[in-house]
Amino acid sequence: MFEKYRLSSLELRGRCDSDQFLFKSTAELTPLNEVIGQERAVSAIQFGLGMKGRGYNIFVTGQEGTGKQTIVRDLITQYASGQPTPSDWCMVNNFKDEFRPHAIRLAPGKGYGFAKAINRLINNLQLRLVKKFQNRSVKGKIMEIQSRGAGQQLILMEQLNRLTAQKGLQLIKTDGGYRSVPMTDNRPFTEEEYDQLPLEERNNLEVAMRDIQGELQKIEGEINKINQTQDKVLDELIEELANKVIGARVDSLRAEYKDNLEVQAYLSQLQTSIVDDLDNFIGADSDGQGADHSYETSEKPNFDRYRVNVLVAQGNRSGAPVIFEPNPNYKNMFGQIEKRSNLENQAIDFTMVRAGSLMQANGGYLIIELESLLVNSQAWEALKRTLQTRMLTLEEIPSEMGPASVSLQPEPIPMDFKIILLGDYSLFEQLQNEDPKFNKYFKVRADFDYETLRSPETMQLYARFIARVCRQEGLLPFNRKGVASIIECSSKIVANQRKLSLRFGPIVGIIKEAEYWARLEGKKLATETHTYKAFSEHRFRNNLYEEKIHESYVDNTIMIDVAGEVIGQINGLAVFSVGELAFGRPTRITAETFMGPSGIINIEREAEMSGATYDKGVMVLSGYLGRVFAQKTPLNLSISLAFEQSYDGVDGDSASSTELYAILSSLADLPIHQGLAVTGSVNQKGKIQAIGGVNQKIEGFFEVCQSKGLTGTQGVIIPAANVNNLMLKRELVEIIEKRRFHIYRISSIKEGIEILTGVPAGEANALGQYPADTVYGRVQRKLDRFLHQSLKLKETTLF
Repeated sequence: MFEKYRLSSLELRGRCDSDQFLFKSTAELTPLNEVIGQERAVSAIQFGLGMKGRGYNIFVTGQEGTGKQTIVRDLITQYASGQPTPSDWCMVNNFKDEFRPHAIRLAPGKGYGFAKAINRLINNLQLRLVKKFQNRSVKGKIMEIQSRGAGQQLILMEQLNRLTAQKGLQLIKTDGGYRSVPMTDNRPFTEEEYDQLPLEERNNLEVAMRDIQGELQKIEGEINKINQTQDKVLDELIEELANKVIGARVDSLRAEYKDNLEVQAYLSQLQTSIVDDLDNFIGADSDGQGADHSYETSEKPNFDRYRVNVLVAQGNRSGAPVIFEPNPNYKNMFGQIEKRSNLENQAIDFTMVRAGSLMQANGGYLIIELESLLVNSQAWEALKRTLQTRMLTLEEIPSEMGPASVSLQPEPIPMDFKIILLGDYSLFEQLQNEDPKFNKYFKVRADFDYETLRSPETMQLYARFIARVCRQEGLLPFNRKGVASIIECSSKIVANQRKLSLRFGPIVGIIKEAEYWARLEGKKLATETHTYKAFSEHRFRNNLYEEKIHESYVDNTIMIDVAGEVIGQINGLAVFSVGELAFGRPTRITAETFMGPSGIINIEREAEMSGATYDKGVMVLSGYLGRVFAQKTPLNLSISLAFEQSYDGVDGDSASSTELYAILSSLADLPIHQGLAVTGSVNQKGKIQAIGGVNQKIEGFFEVCQSKGLTGTQGVIIPAANVNNLMLKRELVEIIEKRRFHIYRISSIKEGIEILTGVPAGEANALGQYPADTVYGRVQRKLDRFLHQSLKLKETTLF
């Protein structure tokens, strides 16, 4: 009767025929160098890379393990190799305002060369300037100017001395300067002698002293003018000589960078600054001697202000840079301004500026994990500002600046780059809904699929993928059956006979572990035996919790019947998840029906242990019962539903059909075969709908039956829509082939209840009546009885 619903062993697992492969081992294959099954994502990425203009940055979504990071980097690296190599960037001193250093753009690969050239220039000038101003001819010119000025001063002083002597006075030099004193017999008067002079003579001497003091002031003014003129002439001479030495060497750099206006402006400022800083250069000779004076330097002169800080150097790179930032905090992305500490304070200058990954990616591409970026809110907000202004401002993080600290404000740097964000869909959905600027800056979306069609072409590509992994990782090759087993595992991962998994992370894990067992056995090839071994060993390492749960079924701590018949009791199926492991186990569902107007009492809901989807599934049952049994008369019925021994809550609607079977069994007083378990959701029309976790549910119930004893009549009823999802383990398929366990597919409630009870569901006649010997006929009779009894009770109450 039920043979038409029974699945054959060929329908239980999507077998891969190894004969389709013409190789003996994957060592014969060309390793895969293309992307499998991601045409949509690849097309979107290529569009985003090629599309110019603001906002066409890319966000990439997809499940973990789909290889999106590797594929994205490979695609972008390939595209970037054909793009122009961007500029080098250097930071140099702003000699007019050292707190606002300049950024200079240089041709690719020229940054370090420019820095070395400036360093050589400064080192060379230290020697050349010292040598120039120690030259005898230069010293002679300086001494001539100084002598000329000294001679002019001497003439003025001699004239003053003669005038002073004529008035009986003499000039003497004191700490306060020159002053005139009266003389007698070629010596100054003593105080007593001066006081004994006649009044008139003293008055004459004081008038003479005042006149001499006035003349002295005039001469000092003339001497100052002579000194100023001498200093000006000396400065002009020194500047002329210095500019000849400096200019001759700077001009060669000007010629080399003649097309770079930024470098030209910097070299002009540099030359002016060196001339202004000439004493530091001239005093840098080995014996500490200057050109026109002698002194001891207290410390070695510091020429850091003339250094070039290379922020970004492209080196020998061909094409645009592709940078992956694993830790996108503010410093790593936007750079930082370091501090040089000493005992008293912290020094800071342009040489302490360090570029971040955003600067390194300027002119190219920056790849960032979105989840890591959102953890650093400062970096995320700064990135959006940079995308808006297209300018990068290097600055200290305010939280790290000390009280009253002074920081650099480097010149903003123009930016031209693309950002590629990687993450799961939930994060992008959150940003799209909550951040109005996100869609403005990230207009291109690339979705990575987690599965692809299992076709002859993709299976051949899968074989080449296995060859690639083996070659890259130095693994033993796989034979044809080994490749076929990997493909079957791939289909099992996505639970679809017609699909292959594109989550290559787990696939690579299986390949490596299978090769491990082959190598351990001393084999030269990995086979299907090693694949299955890897699969089972991986499960064994992770299924301690599953085994503990299973023990509770074996020792009847959790009560499950796998034989016999019970009215209003049925085996539902649930999936448990622990980390990456998911497994199924049966759960007892019971239903009690009785007179009353309350409808369905959902015990899980009443105890607040159910989710919204589960509650919805239960409410659907009322619609089905009303549709089938309440078209002529109302339902006078109360139903109590319970997941027995459920302590952690219930959600999902995959047990809704199971609950309906228990209700029908209770109403019809027909027992349900306990060797069967059921999964599947139901709609109000009584159609069975697909559910998830079908393989885990079947295998879980089988393991319980196997532990309690197989009877040959046990099995699982599943939705027909889930047949393509079957990828059962080989051991179970072999037992099903021997008809010791069974899988039934159904499309409606009627089909399911017939299998569970062995009684026809029944078809209603024109009056809506079902045959008495059918399930629905028995239900209808009980509902009629409930209604009549209810009416009698009402009549009795009225009288």
